[in-house]
Amino acid sequence: MAVTFSNLHTESGLKSLNDFLSGKSYISGSKLTKDDIKVYAAVLKNPGDSFPNVSKWYNSVSSQLAASFPGKAVGVGFGGKAAPAESAKAEAADDDDDLDLFGDETEEEKKAAEEREASKKSAKKKESGKSSVLMDVKPWDDETDMKKLEEAVRSVEMPGLLWGASKLVAVGYGIKKLQIMLTIVDDLVSVDTLIEEHLTVEPRNEYIQSCDIVAFNKI
Repeated sequence: MAVTFSNLHTESGLKSLNDFLSGKSYISGSKLTKDDIKVYAAVLKNPGDSFPNVSKWYNSVSSQLAASFPGKAVGVGFGGKAAPAESAKAEAADDDDDLDLFGDETEEEKKAAEEREASKKSAKKKESGKSSVLMDVKPWDDETDMKKLEEAVRSVEMPGLLWGASKLVAVGYGIKKLQIMLTIVDDLVSVDTLIEEHLTVEPRNEYIQSCDIVAFNKI
């Protein structure tokens, strides 16, 4: 059932709205709807402490204007003569004096909603697609500075790559290899590309002879 408010630019109109909002959070039900937006447009400004229910509702609507409207609108109408500012807003939006609260979403609103959903799905996909990798990094010989070798490895930085713990493991004949953990976001980092285009090319190949994947586990 539609609700009608009159002269919301006057004290009497605001008093009527204030009484209506007593014990309520929104115009129609428990969630923000287009009814709230239409009434919000008719209220010229936050009336403050004089009408506490309207003031609380006004602040709530103001903070959610950019959000979608999850509730189901039931429709409202306005009686009486609107203030000049409100009249200008109404004429700019619609030549008809009646305000249609049941209009369909615009193409822009639909597109924005679809883009938000796609962005959320993409973010979830990237967050869940992670892997833990254990890698062996081998030096050229026993004279290779292993501290500088590790510094060269960790100097590789890219989105989705996080270096972890490491240790030196004896291979034989006085040679040690670096064994290091790393976590990657699968959609952003390729281990093959990391090795072939970053770790075993200049200038890092001064210390690094080769790299091998010891373990690769999805997280």
